[in-house]
Order: sequence, then structure tokens, then C-alpha cells
Amino acid sequence: MTESDLSSPVAAALARLPEHAVGVPELDADPAWRLAAAFLVGFRGHTRRAYDIKAWYAWCAGVGVAPLEAQRHHVDRWITDQTELPQPRTGKPAAAATVARRMSCLSGLYDYAVVDADLIEASPVVRLKRPKVSEHSTTVGLDENELIKLLAAAEADGPRSTALITLLALNGLRVGEALSRDVGHLTYDFGHRVLEVTRKGGKRSTEALAPATSRALEAYLGERTDGPIFLDRNGGRLTEPSVWRLVRRLARKAALPAADRLSPHSLRHSAITAALNAGVPFRDVQDFAGHADPRTTRRYDRSRNSLDRHATYALAARLGRGPAATSEED
Repeated sequence: MTESDLSSPVAAALARLPEHAVGVPELDADPAWRLAAAFLVGFRGHTRRAYDIKAWYAWCAGVGVAPLEAQRHHVDRWITDQTELPQPRTGKPAAAATVARRMSCLSGLYDYAVVDADLIEASPVVRLKRPKVSEHSTTVGLDENELIKLLAAAEADGPRSTALITLLALNGLRVGEALSRDVGHLTYDFGHRVLEVTRKGGKRSTEALAPATSRALEAYLGERTDGPIFLDRNGGRLTEPSVWRLVRRLARKAALPAADRLSPHSLRHSAITAALNAGVPFRDVQDFAGHADPRTTRRYDRSRNSLDRHATYALAARLGRGPAATSEED
């Protein structure tokens, strides 16, 4: 669909959106992409949202429906395709959490189209039945010894790896939160070295940095006073896929058993769990994690306790198969 295909009221609504927001002439002429660009302006570190919108637009193109003309049955069909068919990037159906995240993104996009842009009359995502997401986390966590080994591998790898892995491991930031930071966000407050962070949902917070984190960041930054904190080899902002590769490469160097299943979120998961193990008060851990809802923090608490107290350990010990058990030959 192009601008010439639109009715006068819709064309007038489209004219109120930023021009040349995408930066690609063919996309800037497409109302759906202009809408997406305007919607994403309000988000920092919006790579994942952009990917979700791109995936939806690609699906729409494949079935021959314009995104601004999509109906609820189209979105229902996309959900079914995601949950039942192999996906292009992974070769397997999408996880319920992935689909739920994409639906949340679409809900925001179409709400923006209805309320803010006045481009369409109703959202196709309203009252949509979304996949149920289990409270069980599929993220692989690391115990404290494994975290220490990963930090050592990062230190051996170089200043950037040291700064990034230390920040993720000791502050439990989401990878997008860390990568979106510029040098100017690193400052002081009440005598503490701090990093100003924009949390999920746009909430701003000031995060204290441990001396080890501060030293690692300062050693990496050197004399730099502006621009992104974390740079790629070309001097641009480091991207999430690059961090995924870095985490797994360092984990393999550290000989961690789950190296090929780790992600940047594994460090956040491990940091929150380690803070709970260290006896940090629950409310302080909630603030540390940036969780708006305490139930989210409780999932980490339940996860660590359910494994530490798993009945298999007591049963194995009772049957003489505990960690100190020896064979008759010994």
C-alpha cells in the first residue's frame, strides 16, 4: 500500500507523522513503515520491538494483506503459524513467551495507530487470545563459581569484555539497557560511581556500580568522553547479537557445561539469584532487578529454591547415592 491508495482522512493523518523517519525512500512511502518508525521513536534500545514489527510485516506481505488493513483473524492466523510451524531463524516453532512478547508489541503499535496517529478505527489485537506463558524460566542460570569463571574469562579476553560482562554480572542489567548507555550516563551521585539507566517501560533509575565494575568501565573507556559506552569493531554501538556470541565464546573458554545454551539474559538471571542467595532483602533485589511487580522477582526466588531443595538430593542420599557415596571397590 502506498500513500496514493489512502482516503483523504487517512492521508491527512499520515501527513502528521514524521517524514523520512525510516531513511529508506521505499519504506518512507509505505504508511505502515511510517507508522512503525513514529511508534518506535518513543523507545530507547528498541531493536527487539523493531524486529517484532518487521516479522509481522513480513508475514503480512507473505499472505497478501496490508498491515493497516489487517483484521483479528489475520493476527490469530499469525499466532497459529508461529506456534505450530518452524520459524525462519530457528527452524522450530516459536516459544509462547516469544509470541506473547510480539503480541504485546503489536498491541502497542496498533493502539498508537488508533489513538495517537488516527490512522485506523480499531486495533486488530483487541481482545486477542494470547498464548499462556509458563512461569517456568527457560533461561539457563549460572551458580556463583561459574560466574567467577566467566568473569575470569572476560578479564583474559580484554577490556571491553571485562567491562561488559562485569556490568551484566554485577548489576543484573538487561542487555538492551547496558548497550543503550552512552559515556555521559556514567556519572557520580552522593559519592557513588553510578550509571543512569532507562529500564523496561521507560522508567529511569540510577544504578550504583561496585568498585570492580567502575574500574573495568574506566579501563575500557580510557579518554573517551562521549558516544556509546560499548562499541563494535567499526566504532558503532555494540549490538545484542554480538553480545550473545561473546557470552557463549567466553563461556566455552571458561569450560562451562551449559556454554552453548547461555545468553546475555543468563547473566541477569544469575545476578538476581546470587543477590537472593547473598541475603539481600527481597525488596532491594526487586529494585536491583528493576521489576515493577514483586511477583516477577518471586519467580527467581522460587526457581532457586525448587532446585536447591529438590527431593532427588535427599532421596539419593537416603539410598546411599549422595555426592560422598563410594563404590564397594573403593
